[in-house]
Amino acid sequence: MNLHRLGRAAAFVAGSIVGGLALAFVIVFLRPQLLQRPVPAPLPEPASAAGTRPQALAGPDSNASSAAAAAGGTDGDSATAGNLTGAAGAIPGNRGGAMPPAVTESYAAAVMRAAPAVVNISTQRLVTEQFQPSVFDQLFGDLQPLYRHRVERALGSGVIVDSAGHIITNNHVIANAETINVGLADDRVTPATVVGRDPDTDLALLSIKLKNLPVMPLGRSDEIQVGDVVLAIGDPLGLSQTVTHGIVSATGRQQLGVATFENFIQTDAAINAGNSGGALINARGELIGINTAVLNKSNSGNLSVEGIGFAIPVNLARGVMKDILDHGRVIRGWIGILPEDVDDDQAKQLGLPHGGVVITNMYRSSPAVEAQLRIGDIVTAIDGKAVRSARDTLAQIAAKKPGVNLSLHLLRGRSELDSKVIVTERPSAIQGT
Repeated sequence: MNLHRLGRAAAFVAGSIVGGLALAFVIVFLRPQLLQRPVPAPLPEPASAAGTRPQALAGPDSNASSAAAAAGGTDGDSATAGNLTGAAGAIPGNRGGAMPPAVTESYAAAVMRAAPAVVNISTQRLVTEQFQPSVFDQLFGDLQPLYRHRVERALGSGVIVDSAGHIITNNHVIANAETINVGLADDRVTPATVVGRDPDTDLALLSIKLKNLPVMPLGRSDEIQVGDVVLAIGDPLGLSQTVTHGIVSATGRQQLGVATFENFIQTDAAINAGNSGGALINARGELIGINTAVLNKSNSGNLSVEGIGFAIPVNLARGVMKDILDHGRVIRGWIGILPEDVDDDQAKQLGLPHGGVVITNMYRSSPAVEAQLRIGDIVTAIDGKAVRSARDTLAQIAAKKPGVNLSLHLLRGRSELDSKVIVTERPSAIQGT
């Protein structure tokens, strides 16, 4: 009896073992990856060079302590961790340092800070056109010219620069306008009056009478560098509050033929018709330039050009505005010379020893005539500072205050000489060379 029970128990156990092995075989056949050994996580790689910190990427879950550890906390540079700011963070004040700033994913904060102060400017003027009578009218003796009138409208942009309602824009935006209206980002529309103009820099200052105005924070154009991120804000083609993105392509651009005194910021941020007078801002939302012009074609005239726009530096615009508010006009130095850039080949034809900035003409009764300067004199330096071009020469003279003595270093024939010239204020209308 006992042997019979033990046999039944042994048969049950053997059947269970065989069934379990069969089930395991089926599972392994269907999921062979269960037999693979887990792969350990890789160890962090060391820095590529001694003393070089790996760049810290600040993400949504990053914090100051982890950023500091990633940047190398053993250096004791705890201030570096404090400068990292979130997913779109940057490291301010780090030009030329070992760690570049983190890439900014959005410029929404800069736009929100600056865009409300960018306005739309619409102008109107009455234009009278003359045209000749038709052949049919002439057959009946009507030979008098005919006239018709039409209203010419134009669009541009401007920037509110103080709470008193002063707006900086381009002079060509409001030139010859009889009525000027300003449209704000909050849909308010108001007429504007002209406070002053400066055609020599293509700037103008307007005024509006409204309360609770947004004001553009002003930056410094002398601190920008090629490669800095910039945003252009304006009303191209009537599309208000349009924002385009680019970088500073170059600074100090001259000889574009846009204005008498040129010192443009070049950018590849898209600038179109209607952007004139609008804002060029940095990544902090500060004004660094007034958008003025765009290069539409190459020198050959048959190639399309894209991504070449120009803005007037805010430092220049700030000085023009101050002079207009203080004096009603911009005061510049003047001695009455007309310099031109002459290369060596041209100088040889003119009988000059070499090329340079040559005085090609002078205004009658000007300080230059009274100081006995001569046509053909080559200007090499002004007050000890070398001149680079004819425009640079005029700009250096314009920066002098009327009444001061200006020292010119000249080359006359084979002789070098210094001449003192008394600077006067640049006349608004210059006649007679």
